[in-house]
This record gives sequence, structure tokens and C-alpha cells, in this order.
Amino acid sequence: MKLVIATHNKDKAQEVSAILNGLGFQIVTLDEFPDVGAIEEDQDTLEGNALKKAREVFRQTGLPSVADDTGLEVRYLNDAPGVYSSRYAGPGATYADNRKKLLDRMKGVPPRRRAAQFRSVVALVAPGSFERTAEGTCTGTITESPRGTGGFGYDPIFLPHGHSKTFGELAPDVKNKMSHRARALEALRPALQEYLKTVKESTSPKG
Repeated sequence: MKLVIATHNKDKAQEVSAILNGLGFQIVTLDEFPDVGAIEEDQDTLEGNALKKAREVFRQTGLPSVADDTGLEVRYLNDAPGVYSSRYAGPGATYADNRKKLLDRMKGVPPRRRAAQFRSVVALVAPGSFERTAEGTCTGTITESPRGTGGFGYDPIFLPHGHSKTFGELAPDVKNKMSHRARALEALRPALQEYLKTVKESTSPKG
């Protein structure tokens, strides 16, 4: 059974595929559905954006769809950039643009005040009015400069608690065991299994 990950972002798709591997789904991305246009993330919460994207992709493909929205919440900045993380430096901002703006705003802030967390909300929308959401967080601090070339987004400036390497320096398999997105997807796993069970029950021979 195909499961659509509602993204064209190859970095995110690889991460999600690795985390959900073994569930029994054939994981595909929006690259297989070129007619699905851009979905504006105009909700004021991560959950709202995740549900909007998953509902729209399901509507257009008819397939179970998983979408996420992730925000970096920096305590010193009153939890900004939060829901605006992907466009923090403005429309069309690159990963580097967003990191630069954040580091500029954090210039001179001492280590003890650089606490932050990544928070992800994932949504599953599937046939039969099946909708579920789940959330995951990862706490850490903001570094003073980028470190590492792995990951994507704010990964090179986020140092998870208990580690000496940023998400940009950690190997993908290590990051995937503790990341906010990994924790959200793991929290969604029972819902995915529940959906698979309902499908099998509805298609199994009666009697």
C-alpha cells in the first residue's frame, strides 16, 4: 500500500522513509504526483499546517497521506521562529538565509540563554475519515556558528542536549533515533498500524 509523504523535499523524504521503514507501506513523495501544486502553510499552528497539507494531498491523490510541520522554538526569542521557521528570513529564503538571520539575532547571547527545541507535528489523513496527529520534540541549544554539513534547515546550529555534535555533524542514523521528527513519527506509528489493521479487516473474506 502506498503512503504519500506530503513533500518535495528530498532531505525530509529520506529521513521519513528511514524512520518508517518496515511498517509495510510503499513510501512515495509528491514527486510522483506533479499535479499536486504548492500548498500554502498559512495556519497559525504547526498542527494546523500539518493537517491542511495531509488533507489536501489525500484529497488529490486518494492515498493515505502524512504531512508534517516543524518549528524551531528559541526561548530567548519567545519561541520564535516557531511556525514561521521555514520562511524566517522571508519568502523564498534558503536554509542558509534562515540560519544567518537567527544567528544574527542571537549574537552576543550567552550559552545559558541559548536554549531551544525543535517541535514537529505530523498528521495522517486516510480513507474512511481517518485522521490522526502526533507530536515530538528535541531539546538543545543554539550554537554561535554553523557546524557540520549534514542534515538540513537549522541542523548545523542546533546542538541536542547530551551531545557534543550538532544535528549537522551527527550521522543520519544517530540523528533519526532522537530527532523531533523521529519522535513524532514514532508517536504516529500506532495510528499507521491501526489504519493498516482496518484495511486488512475490511478486505478479508467474511465468514
